[in-house]
Amino acid sequence: MAVTPEFWRGRRVLLTGHTGFKGGWLALWLQHMGAQVQGYALPAPRGDSLWQAARLDQLIAGELADIRDPQRLAAALHAQQPELVLHLAAQPLVRESYRAPVDTWSTNVTGTLNLLEAVRQCDSVRAVVVVTTDKCYDNREWVWPYREQDPLGGHDPYSSSKAAVELLCASWRASYLKAQGVALATARAGNVIGGGDWSPERLLPDVLRQWQQQQPVTLRYPGATRPWQHVLEPLHGYLLLAQALLQHREGADSAWNFGPDMTDVASVGTVVEQLAQLWPGEARWQLGTAAQPHEAGLLALDSAKARHLLAWKPTWSLSQALAQTVRWHQAWQAGEDMQRHTLTQIEDFQNSTR
Repeated sequence: MAVTPEFWRGRRVLLTGHTGFKGGWLALWLQHMGAQVQGYALPAPRGDSLWQAARLDQLIAGELADIRDPQRLAAALHAQQPELVLHLAAQPLVRESYRAPVDTWSTNVTGTLNLLEAVRQCDSVRAVVVVTTDKCYDNREWVWPYREQDPLGGHDPYSSSKAAVELLCASWRASYLKAQGVALATARAGNVIGGGDWSPERLLPDVLRQWQQQQPVTLRYPGATRPWQHVLEPLHGYLLLAQALLQHREGADSAWNFGPDMTDVASVGTVVEQLAQLWPGEARWQLGTAAQPHEAGLLALDSAKARHLLAWKPTWSLSQALAQTVRWHQAWQAGEDMQRHTLTQIEDFQNSTR
């Protein structure tokens, strides 16, 4: 399998979360391949964002609304008549979930429930990909990576909400959607990095913000290990998975991991040290001393299923992903055309997958 413009040209796609970091990259990729993309999301955050930097509002049509509004969401599906739904809209931040647990659960769980119910009433939909997270597993700090059949869980409200979304999707698939001929899959990716992410309390945005101001960045858990990958890696997986669903491939309507090679599962401190070597100015970090909420210490994904059944595999190494992220950030600082720059990275990545 390969992601090709020939497959996507003219496809009617509803993309939730299109104003976000991952959603913006995916919207631009789909639009570039000729898909008819319609978005549904909250407005982009104030201040810096990929949506603003790459002028995505000039390319991507959509509705700015809340997925917790079931009537408006159902009306949007009915009006747009999509063939495929890619569901990325979410409250995606672990630390924010501690501060706003009810909002996190209502957005992630009830919002997904609203979407699946709207899909049930929309005859045009043939396939749905719901994006969850690598943190949906019951993390026991194992040294080996998690597979799709491992138990779900989640210590923090964000992780547990995404585990609940996995159960919700499995139930609605078995109870309703499969009988209606709608293929539904869930996708679990690693820690994504890339240009255009200004999210608070994420590692690379925090690092680049502080170093840009010639200040040291404070690391909460420098020894915490994560499966780092460029944002285009899981998006490539989502597209391959969507193609498999639309082609009615056996077993595609299930859960899927899209994580990096184990050689790119690295500690926070290692990532920052590699990033420092790419940064042109002063690059320092310090250990935070304040008490912090719980975060997993060790996490990795087993993506053998995607490798064997979707022919998906990681394309850019961690060092390449970091270099591409810094290059994007420097281009933005220099005032370059970031829509063109982002498209160039997408084209380079897609050429590498071939």
